[in-house]
Amino acid sequence: MTGPALGDGLAARVRQRIAAGSDPVTPAAIVSAVRAEPAAAVLGDTALLRMADRVHDELVGAGPLAPLLADPEVTDVLVNGTRVWVDRGRGLHQVAVPVGTVDEVRRLAQRLAATAGRRLDDASPYADARLADGTRLHAVLPPVATEGPYLSLRTFRQRPYTLDELVRQNTVPRPVAPLLAAVVAARLAYLVVGGTGSGKTTLLNTLLGLVPATERIVLVEDAAELRPVHPHVVGLQARTANVEGSGAVGLTDLVRQALRMRPDRLVVGEVRGGEVVDLLAALNTGHDGGAGTLHANAPADVPARLEALGMLGGLPRAALHAQVAAALQVVFQLRRAPEGRVLESVCLLLPEGPERLVTVVPAWLRGRGLGLAARALGALIHARGVPVPPILRTPWPGATNPPSLDDPASASAPAPEAATGGTEPQVITGPVDPAGKPRTAGRG
Repeated sequence: MTGPALGDGLAARVRQRIAAGSDPVTPAAIVSAVRAEPAAAVLGDTALLRMADRVHDELVGAGPLAPLLADPEVTDVLVNGTRVWVDRGRGLHQVAVPVGTVDEVRRLAQRLAATAGRRLDDASPYADARLADGTRLHAVLPPVATEGPYLSLRTFRQRPYTLDELVRQNTVPRPVAPLLAAVVAARLAYLVVGGTGSGKTTLLNTLLGLVPATERIVLVEDAAELRPVHPHVVGLQARTANVEGSGAVGLTDLVRQALRMRPDRLVVGEVRGGEVVDLLAALNTGHDGGAGTLHANAPADVPARLEALGMLGGLPRAALHAQVAAALQVVFQLRRAPEGRVLESVCLLLPEGPERLVTVVPAWLRGRGLGLAARALGALIHARGVPVPPILRTPWPGATNPPSLDDPASASAPAPEAATGGTEPQVITGPVDPAGKPRTAGRG
């Protein structure tokens, strides 16, 4: 074993040796450089490889942050000056990580940005980058960052969660899991909505893994984050402008390219701009079963968010609502809770009123049970030749008509407690308000 001082000195000398050479920085070259140091003669094989890993992280990796990024439970690593915060799915917690001085953190940020081909210096004090392992980096330098360099790193699992794993983590209630699978099987177009860090990408990754292997998925993303377990996935990633300000490729261009690639499922990783116009046009021309994510605090905010994005693409309000009503059917809402990320509701996008404006009507809400759109969602799934999941076949309290196989929303099913996981299902009789609470007025 080596003491901290000896280890620091040895690592520094190895870095200098490699920097002075002309060979590529490979793991084998680093191990050779460590062995060439006289002080390394006392190291055993395990200690030598540990030292080589440390030098590798300091030269081309994330340095002292590497162990955190390698932790499968970590979703976010944030560095404020010399303080480090970590999110393992249950909120941010400060951790003791020796990142060094402010100058060392600055050099780390610049090195990470440089490995992704991004410029980060006084003239360009902020940068977005995607590291080789898929980690998303955002860095800001002083004086824009008032209290030292700020680094925000978002990690992604190399293997997405399965639906059963999300059930075991209590993200998705067990009775609702067949409903999610039925939406995918019925090729209904859906949006996964929620706030930042609510698990939108996680759920979308899982749902795309349920797509039949005979179908081709084309992904369009601003930064490549989706990695569904599926045999036929192709991805398109947006590109920022180079130093001269040219060469940018936006999501709108990529959606148009994706339509020429014979997609069975067209997926936009995050709908954030005028590309929503092209996406809706695609979904309305035979490309059903598409999906995407959208930042929204509550399901009731989705129509307004889509309106704002449609205006960026030059689509009038009435035309936007007509396109949404024809192209999109389902909204899955996620939120962050003290116990972790949870699926809060499953809703339908339905036109309403003389102007046929789209509203969000709940089919199921966590802890409250079935909503007004449960019957309509069951009918949509049934019409596409997919068995209606049991949660939508649960008889409603007070229903007077006998169960019928011709009416999928009222067909016979398991006992009522299956709908809410142990309590009699409630029927929500209207859309949810922006705070996520059901409206009880008799709106149809």
